[in-house]
Amino acid sequence: MKTLKRTTSKDPDFIRLVNELDAYLRKLDGEEHAFYNQYNAIENLGNVAVLYKNEMAVACGAFKMFDDKSVEIKRMYTSQMARNEGCASLVLDELEKWAVELGFSICVLETGHKQKEANNLYLKCGYAVTLNYGQYVGIENSICYKKELNDLD
Repeated sequence: MKTLKRTTSKDPDFIRLVNELDAYLRKLDGEEHAFYNQYNAIENLGNVAVLYKNEMAVACGAFKMFDDKSVEIKRMYTSQMARNEGCASLVLDELEKWAVELGFSICVLETGHKQKEANNLYLKCGYAVTLNYGQYVGIENSICYKKELNDLD
């Protein structure tokens, strides 16, 4: 059974999953990891979703305000043992619904070219590639996405 919990970045299950994510990204991004890591602090994330499978935390994600109408999706991760089970889609859907409840209408996010599963997820979930924004402008490994949330059920 899968259940979702809305929480904050103080949640120990979220912290554990983010530590797994960071270890994975260190291997994947190599020398580029330090650049990305500086933008991934979790201390002040107030909007976090953790997905549990049989009461074990297996996936997470968060968002933070990007501008008056947009949130930026951050720290999306699914543990190795729960991949290819739709966990990431459930987390992302929950984050989008939460953003709409708070009055936001757009989600933006950044991921890397090397993160094939993440890119496939975002395209499958209705995100479109957009121009790199903020600190990602001119960064070759970065792919930025955007989704209008107006059409959510």
